[in-house]
Amino acid sequence: MTTDCTNCPLRRFDLFHPMTKTTLGFMMKFKTGELVAQPGTEILTEQASSSQLFTALSGMGIRYKTTRDGDRQVVGFVLPGDFVGLQSGVMDVMRHSVEATTEMRLCVFNRSDLWTLFKSQPDLAFDLTHLAANEEHLLGEALTAMGQMDAQAKIAWALHRFDHRLGAVGLRRNGRVPLPYRQQDLADALGLSLVHTNKTLARLRSGGVLDWSDGWLSVRDPAKLASLCDIEIDDEINPARPLI
Repeated sequence: MTTDCTNCPLRRFDLFHPMTKTTLGFMMKFKTGELVAQPGTEILTEQASSSQLFTALSGMGIRYKTTRDGDRQVVGFVLPGDFVGLQSGVMDVMRHSVEATTEMRLCVFNRSDLWTLFKSQPDLAFDLTHLAANEEHLLGEALTAMGQMDAQAKIAWALHRFDHRLGAVGLRRNGRVPLPYRQQDLADALGLSLVHTNKTLARLRSGGVLDWSDGWLSVRDPAKLASLCDIEIDDEINPARPLI
């Protein structure tokens, strides 16, 4: 059954800005339905136009580009609360693909209604700009990690962020969060070889810092993990953001 915006399970988390009654009323009209995507389903396709935009309500996905040789380069991950498809909405076509890693439930919006949002809902228009700016910020952090950190710091940085972000949307269970990606996905995203990634994860596991196995990430020493990637343990790495 389609989730009513008033009962959206994501709205209760401090990670997301509260919605005014006016905004909530518009969102209930803006949302046209929901899509359930099975693992491996391509939700958005690189160099293709989409008539729909999405917000990930539950489940996780991956963003990737395809090289001329047909290889796949991971450029990001899709987590609950993320908005996807804006590239197609403003640039006519997607510049990367989005694929479901787990079963995903997505809120669906018509791309043709995007201009109505900008014309009649300036607060929501600013929220979309906020989300785009946040993506730019995360990209800058990722490029800094790739260019300036060693393998251990890169992996520590990525897993530290996953742990906090997934915990912020209520997915922590018994001290661990789901992380259904492959080591190859993480290696691609960080510019590392699979062998180097595997060995680094083994060192972090044997050192009692974390364990990533069977699709779950357990951070056993948060302070140590943060120190490995030069993050202060009290840093606010999940500032509140809009929810579209």
